[in-house]
Amino acid sequence: MPALKGHAVEVTVGDMGPGMVSRPNGRVPNGGSGGHGMGVMSLRATPSSVPAGVVSLQVANAGALLHEVVVLPLPTGQAAGERPTGGDGRVEEGGTLGEASRSCGEGAGEGIAPGAMAWTTVSLPPGRYELVCNFPGHYLAGMHAELDVTR
Repeated sequence: MPALKGHAVEVTVGDMGPGMVSRPNGRVPNGGSGGHGMGVMSLRATPSSVPAGVVSLQVANAGALLHEVVVLPLPTGQAAGERPTGGDGRVEEGGTLGEASRSCGEGAGEGIAPGAMAWTTVSLPPGRYELVCNFPGHYLAGMHAELDVTR
């Protein structure tokens, strides 16, 4: 991976694999929501707060499925994970500020392969942002995190 500019945020995406789905009672292990037959999934950003300016997201896929990370502004009064989803289990991507979904590359692609990395560099003013995996059902299964950008 090339040297990235600005403040680095390490993002890890993961899943329990294609065979890990909800239990007979409709719940998934560890309290996840598991939409569209998905098991528990995760998206973690470290640090979760960075200064305003140039920010580089370095995304590692620790799961068994393809994933992506999309950067969206987080509306006032809304927490990460509260966006409405369509019938396809995806959130509206209008206002996207950046995306990391190219295996071993920068920017948009077809998804980050298991074990691969991707990255994107964006310029973010102060505010609250949500990092999401917007593959069908992944958001509902827990693939979202808040990123706070300070002055």
